This record gives sequence, structure tokens and C-alpha cells, in this order.
Amino acid sequence: MDILVLGGTQWLGRELAAEALRRGHAVTSLARGEAGAVAEGSQLVVADRSQPGAYDAVADREWDAVIDVTRQPGFAKRAAADLAGRAAHWTFVSSGNVYAAQNEPDADESAELMPPLTDDEATAETYGEAKSAIEQVYRDALGDRLLVVRPGLITGPGDPSGRGGYWVARAARDDEPMLVPDILDDPVQAIHVDDLVAFTLDGIERRLTGAFNAVGDRTTFGDWLERSRAIAGHTGEVVAVSPEWLAEQGVAEWSGPESLPLWIIDPEWNAFLARSNAAAVAAGLRLRPLDQLLAEVLEWERSQGLDRERGAGLSADRERELLAALRGPSIE
Repeated sequence: MDILVLGGTQWLGRELAAEALRRGHAVTSLARGEAGAVAEGSQLVVADRSQPGAYDAVADREWDAVIDVTRQPGFAKRAAADLAGRAAHWTFVSSGNVYAAQNEPDADESAELMPPLTDDEATAETYGEAKSAIEQVYRDALGDRLLVVRPGLITGPGDPSGRGGYWVARAARDDEPMLVPDILDDPVQAIHVDDLVAFTLDGIERRLTGAFNAVGDRTTFGDWLERSRAIAGHTGEVVAVSPEWLAEQGVAEWSGPESLPLWIIDPEWNAFLARSNAAAVAAGLRLRPLDQLLAEVLEWERSQGLDRERGAGLSADRERELLAALRGPSIE
């Protein structure tokens, strides 16, 4: 197949291009080329998708498949106008953030979507509405040639966010007491990037269409934590503290520096990591066992340095500081 990847220089886009090349497809990546290198073997077409004429260099070719991962509705509008008539099949990697409600466990693809963003440019705060808008743009332009993949939390080697790897990396870092939010029964689901990529490429090769929640099997935070500790060999104390106390101390939830990943304090988001993946599994999604996922993530985390500055998670110093504050002054 002749595949065009719109992007392809960042984590997921690059992995999609690399897997397509491994499968013997020809891949062209259209990007500015500033975020990183394209997958080895992919042809780079340098273009700024925010500018008129961005697709001129590829708009005169016929494509067996086009893949887009953008969060910017303006990019999608221009791509649809210039390329929809040239593509036999189109895949958009959307997000579970498109759903209007995030507090309904086991909700499937029929759940109501966020109102589409009317602006061409998205912000972090309008991410869900932007992805919803892009889905609408591509549904209108592609009709029954469109595959929409909606992942939730993606993890695995190369994850720039640091979210999915934090707990197993923390367990491996040292045997000191581990500070955790007291959410042991809360749901957690994550998908290994390779499983997401395989499902997406399988779908493209089969001309699969429709929307699918490409998410991992659901477990609990307590299970994720204990498996992480077992794999990493952590035998120290686990100190579970209330989310309210953590919030009072300024600990960020979910992501970002000095945060605790997989913790979501807002009850309106208590099922974000608990969506149904039944349709995707029926369509061929294959998920590696959680222990294997965590072991592979840990191997990569070790290669990057367990003490490095992370995109998500507590530093060792901040964790010690919080534990000291929790326990109060010592009495001699």
C-alpha cells in the first residue's frame, strides 16, 4: 500500500509509520520536520499544515490510505478539502476525550460526543471538543471510507508524557516508602502503543471503518500498583493518603511535573479509564497481558534513567518532602 501519514515525527505518528514500513508498505510523512525525525525508510515531505498550500506536494497522488493524528480542526479541514478525493481509506486517531460524559463505566462508542469545537485552533482545555470537530470533518468528507480510533491512556516505550510508566519506574527507583493516592479500587486501563499501532494498521489493511475505543482491559489502581511493585521488586512501605490531602499539598493529578499519574480527583471523570473495548476486541484488537506491558515499560524506563526529570510523577525529593509533612515533626 501507498500510505500518507499527516505528521509522523512524534511518538504515535512515528510508530504508525514505522510499523507500516515493517509490513512492507510505502510511507510518506508530511510534517514540518521540527518535532523529530520520521521513521527510517519514510519519505519526508516538509510542509506547515497551518499554511495555505500545505498539501500541494501530495495532492496530485492517489493514496491507498491516509492517517492523521492531529488535534487542530483547521489542519483537518484543509486536509479533507485537498486530499479526501485522493484517498481510498482514511484513519483518524481521535481520543476518548471526545465523549461528553466521562463518569459512565463501560460506556461504548454509541455514547454522546462533545460538541465540536468551532475554532480552527485547539488549546489544552478544548482538546476533546477539537477531536470531536475533526471526527465530524472527516465523517462529512470521507463517509464510509473512514476509520476512527479512540484511545485513552497510551503507554509503552517512547511515551513522552511519562504517565503510564511512572508507577513501575517509581517502584524500581528505590525501596523507600512510596506515596500513593488512596484510590486502590478506582479503575485503570491503558494500551501499549504497539497494540494500538497493530490494531490501527490491521484495520487499514482490512479497510475497517467505523469508530472504536482502542483501550486496554480494565483493572484497578491497586492491581496496577501491586503488579508494578512485584515486577520492579519494591518491598518498601506503601503509604496511601487521601486525594484531598494531596490536593491541599499542591500535588497535581494525572500528569505534569510533580504529579501522581493515573489519579483523577474529579468525580465527573471517574470512568475515563473504564470504557468498553468490546467492539475493538471483536474487530481484532489484541492486548498483551498487563505484566508483560509493565515489564516492557520498565525496561524502557531503566534505559532512560529512573532518576531523570519526568513529564509526569513525583521526584524523589518531593516525595520525601510530602511524606515528612504527612508524618509531622519527629519526637525525640
